[in-house]
Amino acid sequence: MKKTDVCPWQAGPVLMMSFRKLFHNPKKITGGYLSGGMTVLDIGCGMGYFTIPMAEIVGDNGKVIAVDLQSGMLDGLKRNSDKAGVKNIIAHQCEKNTLALDEWAGKIDFALIFWMLHEVSDAERMIKEIHSVLAPKGTLLFAEPLAHVDNIKFRQSLTMIKRVGFGIVDDPKIRMSRAAILQKNDIR
Repeated sequence: MKKTDVCPWQAGPVLMMSFRKLFHNPKKITGGYLSGGMTVLDIGCGMGYFTIPMAEIVGDNGKVIAVDLQSGMLDGLKRNSDKAGVKNIIAHQCEKNTLALDEWAGKIDFALIFWMLHEVSDAERMIKEIHSVLAPKGTLLFAEPLAHVDNIKFRQSLTMIKRVGFGIVDDPKIRMSRAAILQKNDIR
């Protein structure tokens, strides 16, 4: 897969398979960082594997902004969230060169980038956009797959993310992944 290739929407149902919870349980991975009433951003949401459980955790007083480039992924998200009875998800189709989330500037409590930064052609631009929408002290969970991103590339990404204005606060253990929890710094 080239850096600018994205996981095709046709693969969305495979990413939603229940056996995936054996190694990537969304509530266990994100639950310790979320609470009721939070506003959460799921970038590269696919068909809702993390989105729906996060929406359940933040509850009716919270919301999840689910961002994807592909309308097919967002259509699948709508079907899956309707089936789950989850109503606090805002589906947002981004553009190739921008997340287009200006209306959320400073309002996001938690952002998730799970196994997708390596697919982005201008990762620094995207991280800057995430930084701009996070509230002060907002949290970013960043994870990449071991199979696609070696330790050198992961460390290069972390260096760039820190340069944009984040500090590393934890290195969670997520199976088959390299991961970090980062917090938006007040001063860059």
